[in-house]
Amino acid sequence: MLIRATVAAVTGAMALSAFVAPAALAADGPKVPAGVAAANKAAHFATSGKAAFSSAADTGTPYALDATFSNVKVNKGKNIVVGTTAIVKAPVSFTLTHGADVDIHASDFVSAVELYRGADFANEDEWIDSTNAKCTDTSATAANCTATIEIDPAWLLNTDAGSWKAGAFAVAFNGEDPQNPNLDNVGVATKDNVTTAKIQRRSTLTVNAAPEPVKKGKTITVTGKLSRANWEDGHYHGYTNQPVKLQFRKKGSSTYTTLKTIKTNSTGNLKTTTKATVDGYFRYSFAGTTTTPAVSATGDFVDVK
Repeated sequence: MLIRATVAAVTGAMALSAFVAPAALAADGPKVPAGVAAANKAAHFATSGKAAFSSAADTGTPYALDATFSNVKVNKGKNIVVGTTAIVKAPVSFTLTHGADVDIHASDFVSAVELYRGADFANEDEWIDSTNAKCTDTSATAANCTATIEIDPAWLLNTDAGSWKAGAFAVAFNGEDPQNPNLDNVGVATKDNVTTAKIQRRSTLTVNAAPEPVKKGKTITVTGKLSRANWEDGHYHGYTNQPVKLQFRKKGSSTYTTLKTIKTNSTGNLKTTTKATVDGYFRYSFAGTTTTPAVSATGDFVDVK
């Protein structure tokens, strides 16, 4: 799920409707992993003090749960690359260390990792929760846990590309109704800044070297285009004014050598020339940016006569 906080300040009880999803979700409401929504609210109530449940609930204050997080990884430490249609499932893993009296396998125990943007875990502007983690005991007080963060490009704005912070939370409802708990009986543990992750707009890069075949010493024109996903309209558009390397690999070699660096034009297109020397493969290669991953075109073979 991705939720954006569009309310600057809220007094009194905050209903779930106060958390508003982006325009793409407006028709059917927020997408929240099963079993995590109520725990998310309890965790944020514990850290921010802002009311999170309905006015009928919201009584009491969660106690500090004896649990903490370490070794948190999102997508195995790699950037999360999202295209225009496919839902991306990024694996999450962490170590959960807890008191002997904490039953992490209880049906109403929830542990999860949250990617967010904002000042800190208690003051987020937008966030994406993982599923409820599945944990395997490594001792009586420690477990290795795994979960999944799902990202649908239909949820995203282009400005969502880049770095995200991460926090982790665990909530023990201890038999309380998760939708209407007495918070005095609910245990909460949170840990901020457990890791960071980048969500990037998927990139594509093409190349075409012509003519083929060509006589030695003649001019070869190499064209191509660098594009990246636009999450707001669901299409790929040219990535403008970006440095891209023209590279060459001789037939029989496995190594590309950079011939020159040029920039994409106002539509993301590339065009340059070089001299034909020997048989081999031409490609364009883009180093990437914070918002867009590196990509290299598949080499285009040119037969030199």
